Amino acid sequence: MQIQSKLPNVGTTIFTVMSSLASEHNAINLGQGFPDFAMDARLTALVSDAMENGFNQYVPMQGYMPLRQAIADKIHFLYATDTDPHTQITITPGGTYAIYTALTTVLEPGEEVIVFEPAYDSYIPNIEINGARPVLISLQAPDYRIDWDFVKSRVGPKTRMIMLNSPNNPTGAVLREDDIWALQEIVRGTNIFVLSDEVYEHLIFDGISHQSILRYPDLIERSFVCFSFGKVYHCTGWKLGYCVSSAALMKEFRKVHQFNCFCCNTPMQVGLASFLADRESYLSLSSKMQEKRDYFQELMKSTKFTPLRSFGSYFQLYQYDRISDESDRDFAIRVTKEYGVAAIPVSAFYKAGGDTKTVRFCFAKKKETLETAVERLIKISK
Repeated sequence: MQIQSKLPNVGTTIFTVMSSLASEHNAINLGQGFPDFAMDARLTALVSDAMENGFNQYVPMQGYMPLRQAIADKIHFLYATDTDPHTQITITPGGTYAIYTALTTVLEPGEEVIVFEPAYDSYIPNIEINGARPVLISLQAPDYRIDWDFVKSRVGPKTRMIMLNSPNNPTGAVLREDDIWALQEIVRGTNIFVLSDEVYEHLIFDGISHQSILRYPDLIERSFVCFSFGKVYHCTGWKLGYCVSSAALMKEFRKVHQFNCFCCNTPMQVGLASFLADRESYLSLSSKMQEKRDYFQELMKSTKFTPLRSFGSYFQLYQYDRISDESDRDFAIRVTKEYGVAAIPVSAFYKAGGDTKTVRFCFAKKKETLETAVERLIKISK
């Protein structure tokens, strides 16, 4: 039997390709965004206690209420915004799921979504599978800042949503306060929704204040804001996150959500509810990850790679134009095979490619992992 593919132009992602190559050639995988160090033992102990104490059955579709309350308390503490845990917060199986569900909640065939590239690879397929069309705006190295006047010129009668990601994957760029002011001006008085991917919310560096959409009540009314416990607490395999929105939008979000997964892993939610009660569980995360970024940067000074600035996330981009004029995909594959270090070519984050001789490294690794990787990268001379 044959079907008409809903994603005819989608094949195996570069992330799968590079991870497979890394395994085949026994390479250090600095490509995929997952830590190789242990997560906080207190959190695993709390989850174990929850299972031992019988929290192993369904929780409400919206999520375990004490966890939603803990999230609402965190939002109030960080952003001075009151959110109703009953009507505005839903626990989801990961941040990517929350993004897909938000898009599916509002998009109709033929509508347009503004997407800034380089972009996390799920955005465009999620838009297209809903029959909508991505309107792509390329951001330029080295700072990858948004030209809001150009954005305004791309807004039209079919524009349904603007997608944001800060801290950004893959660039590590972050939104500033003036970016939010510009966004507010563009959407004011329109029916344009905002989807804000903030899965690296607590991994932001150099004393920069995270400009969450949750700081801005007028934007919350039209936004879906998506988060990931897996990313910030270094347990990506848990696939647990959440979405925050206005009560009206969340009501529609839950209509879609309830028929896709109904509810998420119970003992993990119970453990997280207790863990979040200690504010240091999230306040300490940025400085710890910044240490890894800074250590990796210092090691990389001994190579011929040129760093671009990363202000957040797990990632930093490095240009290799002093080494080779190969395409970034060919370069990444060759370095994996010949030098035993896997990275991701940045062209993979653009729908139409876009080779800037740049690769993405993940520095969310143990010190010895980074040291061994850089020892290998130092050997690359051409």
